[in-house]
Amino acid sequence: MSQSTETPPSSYRIRIAPTADGGSRVPDLSPREAAERWLNKIRASKRDSTVSAYHYQLKHFVEFCEESGIGSLSNVSGWDLETYETRRRQQDVKTISLNKELGTLQSFLRYGARIEQVDEELPEKIVPPPVPKEERVNDMRLSSSRAKALLEYLDTHEYGSRAHALLALVWFTGARLGGVRSLDIGDYDSDEEFVDFHHRPDKDTPLKNGLDGERMVGLPRDVCDVLDAYVEESRHDVHDDFGRSPLLTSSVGRPVRNTVRAWMYLATEPCLHTGCPHGNDRDTCEYTIQTKASQCPSSRAPHHVRTGSITWQLNRGVPIETVAKRVNTSVRILEDHYDQPTKREELEERRRKHLGRLGFTDDGGDEE
Repeated sequence: MSQSTETPPSSYRIRIAPTADGGSRVPDLSPREAAERWLNKIRASKRDSTVSAYHYQLKHFVEFCEESGIGSLSNVSGWDLETYETRRRQQDVKTISLNKELGTLQSFLRYGARIEQVDEELPEKIVPPPVPKEERVNDMRLSSSRAKALLEYLDTHEYGSRAHALLALVWFTGARLGGVRSLDIGDYDSDEEFVDFHHRPDKDTPLKNGLDGERMVGLPRDVCDVLDAYVEESRHDVHDDFGRSPLLTSSVGRPVRNTVRAWMYLATEPCLHTGCPHGNDRDTCEYTIQTKASQCPSSRAPHHVRTGSITWQLNRGVPIETVAKRVNTSVRILEDHYDQPTKREELEERRRKHLGRLGFTDDGGDEE
């Protein structure tokens, strides 16, 4: 019996009203009508989650126009844009959120200029604010010391368990949740020591970057040993709704995304290897059940494990270009969002690179 795939949240669907004149002239669109047309247009080339994000980022501007009595997009002025930005700032919107909102609004108004709804110079009057680095970087991550302690605990007490396989796989690949969930047992090669990520959107396992996300990622031998033990002892011999054999399984098929997320929360609870930092007793703590694990203040989601893994790989001296290929992202994004060394880690990195040069030797010095 296969597991029914998770029903995704209702994506943002748009009804397009016909123009009153049948299209014989440029219609006078309201901001809402124009926004709906733009969102429908980009749906062909963007993921549903991206279109939904644009919808929520743009809806604040649409509501501002309606509250301000702006019934036609063609009536939007540079002063209106300034007033809107000022209002959003007064609502204590974070700079990173305002940057995204104004960037989306600018893209929307460029579309408006192409269809002759606004002057072509209007979009360029928007200047999204630069985002401070401390806002760009999300410092929530699984630290390398905690990852090491958790994996050592699992090595000793739960070798080859699902939790062991999941944590080891994400930590040593830096893969996203969707990528790990997408793996079939045939995508894992123990002899050659790698996993092969494939984009299969028609079978419920798309990769975030589509075909560009397809790649082979090498694994250390001891991680393969963990996966081999998991496949042999803990993996359920089941298929998903498309007849495929997932690498990571629930008892009835391929797990949905929220299930994998909950498994990771459970696998990263610190009370597995040490005393609870919050003073709770693991035997009675409600956070140790799957439906409550995300509420543990110290448990971590797959993205936090990915972030910690990327930082750890970089700190171990793996070239940033290599890490970028392994985790399927760009060098720029790694530098801005994922390379998060602590001051001590930065010190150790500098020490590894340069400390050996700071000695008096017979060569390399200036001579008088």
